[in-house]
Amino acid sequence: MELKQVIIAHKAGHNESKTYAERCARELEARGCKVLMGPSGIKDNPYPVFLASATEKIDLALVLGGDGTTLAAARHLSPEGIPILSVNVGGHLGFLTEPFDLFQDTQTVWDRLSQDRYAVSQRMMLAASLFEGDRRDPQMVGETYYCLNEMCIKPASIDRMPTAIIEVEVDGELIDQYQCDGLLVATPTGSTCYTSSANGPILHPGMDAIVITPICPLSLSSRPIVIPPGSSVNIWPLGDFELNTKLWTDGSLATGIWPGQRVGVWMAHQEAQFILLRESYSFYKTLRDKLQWAGARFLYDGNNKVN
Repeated sequence: MELKQVIIAHKAGHNESKTYAERCARELEARGCKVLMGPSGIKDNPYPVFLASATEKIDLALVLGGDGTTLAAARHLSPEGIPILSVNVGGHLGFLTEPFDLFQDTQTVWDRLSQDRYAVSQRMMLAASLFEGDRRDPQMVGETYYCLNEMCIKPASIDRMPTAIIEVEVDGELIDQYQCDGLLVATPTGSTCYTSSANGPILHPGMDAIVITPICPLSLSSRPIVIPPGSSVNIWPLGDFELNTKLWTDGSLATGIWPGQRVGVWMAHQEAQFILLRESYSFYKTLRDKLQWAGARFLYDGNNKVN
């Protein structure tokens, strides 16, 4: 990997993350690399400026924060094919990040990247847009939105908690009409996040699939469903005449859905690319550690139990 132009995004409002970002910027600039640096957070989105300011190909995005900071980077940078090295500096669970202890010797990290001594984890993403008009000849309205975890169609109201009525169609065939708090359309990566909290299945991130999960459905027969990655999902919010229903991407508000509009969701053409510094990576160990599964009470060295 060449390191001629690098993005560095640090967690907004977190001093340690900013300090490490500044240190990394100095070291990379000393190696002749151009650095674009800024904070990323709920009120800070540096990526449009980064992409507009780039004078040449962006070789890498270094993201210093937690899963939320990483998700924001993936949404904006993965469609551009930019690989992401995400390091847990100020994060909590850290499902998507590399451990901070592997990032202590930053000069060694730059050497490893320059010498291609790393692995890449490719993660499926979803894309969504609003459509209106006839079902057989819909017209796209507005922009295309991306997510790494999930698309969420859910009402939001200041003074009440409205129940949504959501009709779902897959590849032109009606699946169900849900009365629920909302609907999740998730990737395997997102299956361990909001979808898991809504009693959806956990999928291995190495596979491609789409998970549709209603949030707190009023019918006990309503269940999550896993569909092929090439499927096209169409979602109609019904009975909302006050513009309460919104489209959320990875927990961030994307847009409001006007009456008569539907949301189309499909697998994005571009995958997220995450740089792995660990010599070995186990998704199952991540589940045991992060979700504190019962298996985490017992440590094994090969086939031998340690304690």
